[in-house]
Amino acid sequence: MRSSLLAITLLLLTASGAAHAADRDVLWKIIDTGCVPGSATGQMPPPCTRVEMPAGREFGWAVMKDRRGVLQYLLLPTARISGVESPELLKPGTPNFFAQAWQARDLLDQLNGRPLPRDALSLTLNPVRRRTQDQFHIHISCVRPELQARLQAAEADIASEWSPLAGGWRNHSWLVRRVDGDRLDSVNPIVDVATHMPGALDDMGAVGVGVVAMTFKDGRPGFVLMATHRDDADATSGLTEHDIQDHDCAVVKAAAPAPAAQALPATQ
Repeated sequence: MRSSLLAITLLLLTASGAAHAADRDVLWKIIDTGCVPGSATGQMPPPCTRVEMPAGREFGWAVMKDRRGVLQYLLLPTARISGVESPELLKPGTPNFFAQAWQARDLLDQLNGRPLPRDALSLTLNPVRRRTQDQFHIHISCVRPELQARLQAAEADIASEWSPLAGGWRNHSWLVRRVDGDRLDSVNPIVDVATHMPGALDDMGAVGVGVVAMTFKDGRPGFVLMATHRDDADATSGLTEHDIQDHDCAVVKAAAPAPAAQALPATQ
C-alpha cells in the first residue's frame, strides 16, 4: 500500500507543478512512507536509492535522485528535520550531513557512467523562503563552471577563516573559507557557519550554505565553504543552489539523464 501511495503521489506531482508547490512535505512523505520502510524489507521504491541508519532512524539519512538535471541527488535525514533553521542540526550527536552527502557522490559517478572529476562537484543547502520543501535536504550536483573558475582565480585570497569573497558572486555578498582534506569529516559546515558567520546563529533560516570541491594550487585536495544571507528585500538573494550548482553538469559534459521512473519532482 505504501509503495502504491508513493507512486501515485509522484505521478500527481510530476504532472502538476502547482500541486508540488502546495505540498511542502513531499520529501518527508517519501522518506517516511517509502525509503525507511523499504530499506527494512530490502525493496526501496524509486526514487529512494540508499538508506543508512547506523545509529537508528533518529540519526540516519537517505539519498534519492531528483527529477531535475542530468546529475543531481538529494541527501535527507530519516528523522523529521525541517531545514537549516532546525536546532537539531547543532546538537551533539547529530550526523554531519554534509560529510555524508560528499560520501554519496559515488552515485553521480554511477549515473554518469564514469568517475566525475573531483573538482566538478558541489553541495548546497537553501535557506527558508528559497526552498520548496520543509524536509532538510542537501543538493549533490556539479558546480557552475563560471564559479569554479572564479574560485580558482581567487584562491590566494581564500583563507582558512571566513572572509568576504571580493566582489561577491552573482551580485550578492558571500563569505568563503578554505578547508583542506579529501573529506568533510573535520568540519560540519552548518555548525561552522552558525559558530563563525556574523549574525548567522540569530537567524539560521536566512542562511544558505554551499561546499565546492577544489584542488588547490599547492596540490592539496580540499573544499571552499560558501555562505550567504537571504535578504527578503531582494528576491534573488540566498538562492544558494541556483548560484552554485549546474544540474546539467556542463563542466563535465555529462551523459543522459536518469530514467524518469527513478526521479523526484524538482525541489529546491
